[in-house]
Amino acid sequence: MAINPQITNLIIILGFMQISKKVPFDDPNVLNGVRALYILSNVIIAGIYLYVQQQISKKNDMTVVKYVEPAPMGSGEEPKFVATTVKAYDQGQMRALWKAQLMGVGMMAGMHLYMKYTNPLLIQSIIPLKGAFEGNLVKVHLLGQSAVGDLARPWKAAGGLMGAMQGGEIKTDKKSIEAAERSGRGGVKDE
Repeated sequence: MAINPQITNLIIILGFMQISKKVPFDDPNVLNGVRALYILSNVIIAGIYLYVQQQISKKNDMTVVKYVEPAPMGSGEEPKFVATTVKAYDQGQMRALWKAQLMGVGMMAGMHLYMKYTNPLLIQSIIPLKGAFEGNLVKVHLLGQSAVGDLARPWKAAGGLMGAMQGGEIKTDKKSIEAAERSGRGGVKDE
């Protein structure tokens, strides 16, 4: 039985919040050590992402992936049909991971440098690294897991609030795809 990643993240956050209360951040050596740990964590993540990006290009998988993408919540738009390749899909997912990582580093830099928060450095050294190894791209391209079942493309949206804000599930059933193709909605095609 696998534990839900959000539950393990919560346990880690609560545990590190207790640990960080005991860390003497006012000692410059300790503070610099925690900063170095945060930087090392992000360098490891960048290395993982660069390797995965290289593997995507090297595999050059041109298998067609068709799905119906849900409309953003509250937009009033229709769901759109998407026909792409595994390579293009993975590259899009990789861009999203880079963007999320850079936003996280930017927010952490702002919190640490301008607001002088130090405790989140410790937690943010662990959670993003853990998240990188739990990502589908890393599972498929680095850890060598087969792209079947939950790892079959397109991947399900994140559960919870973020998944709901994106408008729901991606549809891959034949009926939904054929209906979207016939109606001419979307028509995004990446080659």
